[in-house]
Amino acid sequence: MATRRLRAFKRWMEANGVDCSDALHLIDDQNYGVSVRAFCDLKEGDVVATISKTACLTIKTSGACEIIESADLDGSLGLSVAVMYERSLGEESPWAGYLQILPIQEDLPLVWSLDDLDSLLSGTELHKVVKEDHVLIYEDWKENILPLTSSLPQSVDPDSFGIKEYLAAKSLIASRSFQIDDYHGSGMVPLADLFNHKTGAEDVHFTAESSNSESDTEADESDNGDDANEATDEDEPSSKSSSSPEQSLEEVPGENTDDEAEEEEEEEEEEENSSMLQNDLSGLKMIMVKDVQAGAEVYNTYGLMGNAALLHRYGFTELDNPYDIVNIDLELVTEWSSSSFTSRYTRARLALWRKLGYTGCESQNSEYFEISSTGEPQTELLILLYILLLPEETYNKLDLTISTTRASKEGRESSSSSAYEITIGKHKFVLGQSENEILLTDGVCKALLAIVDKRESLYGSSSLEDDIVGLKACCLPRDRRLYHSLVLRVSERKILKKLRSYVHTKGFFVFLWIYVNSMH
Repeated sequence: MATRRLRAFKRWMEANGVDCSDALHLIDDQNYGVSVRAFCDLKEGDVVATISKTACLTIKTSGACEIIESADLDGSLGLSVAVMYERSLGEESPWAGYLQILPIQEDLPLVWSLDDLDSLLSGTELHKVVKEDHVLIYEDWKENILPLTSSLPQSVDPDSFGIKEYLAAKSLIASRSFQIDDYHGSGMVPLADLFNHKTGAEDVHFTAESSNSESDTEADESDNGDDANEATDEDEPSSKSSSSPEQSLEEVPGENTDDEAEEEEEEEEEEENSSMLQNDLSGLKMIMVKDVQAGAEVYNTYGLMGNAALLHRYGFTELDNPYDIVNIDLELVTEWSSSSFTSRYTRARLALWRKLGYTGCESQNSEYFEISSTGEPQTELLILLYILLLPEETYNKLDLTISTTRASKEGRESSSSSAYEITIGKHKFVLGQSENEILLTDGVCKALLAIVDKRESLYGSSSLEDDIVGLKACCLPRDRRLYHSLVLRVSERKILKKLRSYVHTKGFFVFLWIYVNSMH
């Protein structure tokens, strides 16, 4: 039996241009929220829902549109204001029937306390990132949201725009917003956001049909949140009144005043808006991309991503996720090198590595190297360790050769080979994507293992086995945060374990290859 809030949501959909097929069964679970199951067998190509763009909650459709645009806000900032504003109106909001089906907030690390972040995520990929998020989001709120409270209508409570309310809105947008079209950007799309995610197992696909094109655009959820969109009947009169008899007079070149030029720009913008609003006549659709049997849950997919990204953006993880990775910060590598040699030595070797055109991955002013789910390290990391461990004489000759030949990343990229080859006397150096095993010298292997130990120590005193036992003891939904943080920890530590195995195995075969060749 449908719950009261589910019945209210269905009535709202019927009244607002959201057509949900009878073949879909919406289930409201007090512990896990709303999910979607197949009421009968569904076939590939079935259209199971059409959603009017005017039903979407966006910057353009919200009653706060003027406030948002006056403050020159867009993207997730603007959409957050729209969500907070409509929530502040309660039952008076045109989206009341939709908003009441949503949770107050999604349980993303974004809304966790600092104590929870430190106790649950320490050592994981997310710990540092989310703490930085907290600082940046608070600054955004203080600089952009707080000043708006002085310009709100008297009927709107300023407390509805507090930091907690902002974090809650951000969590919903990060986990539920969809890209609608170029004009509208992203927004909250009722019904489409109720389908749960399953990595690599998409059953239904969200498309936004353009009235000017036969092509569809894929749904794109983003933790940054883009523009929102849409037009209500209230918006249409002002945006469609761009034509008037006075504007049909022929213009004389060179005689326009500044005011007339400004009016022309405004008129052109209004005409463009009017054209874009016509796109609202085209609907958003949910289309089956595979057969689903009656009774089975119907899944959407948010993309192919590891558990760190899933927990960060959507608040959950998946056991045995094949897209998991672990990052090793460049800082850890340089710390190891400086403790083994000197800081000056490390800086010089790092400079040569960069001179060769190599870099790590970058995110939020942090440089790092990825370890794949199979435990294989990023080639750039092996090359850096290889250079860090070169004998001084060889390093000096290599540095001189690179400087002389003006070797660069661009030169390597323009080459037909992905490898970088240098010959110095009897020594040939081949650095490239296919040379990982050759780079795994005894010294590089030992360095990798030492760096893995440093990376592992960030998790604290508990072992991988301790975390596995703790995970098995978790009870959902009661231990939700602990459960998902342990899934993340276990998946990362298993990859580090595979990296150790990779080093031992590959290192042995390299040693054997060198030994055999030395006998000839």
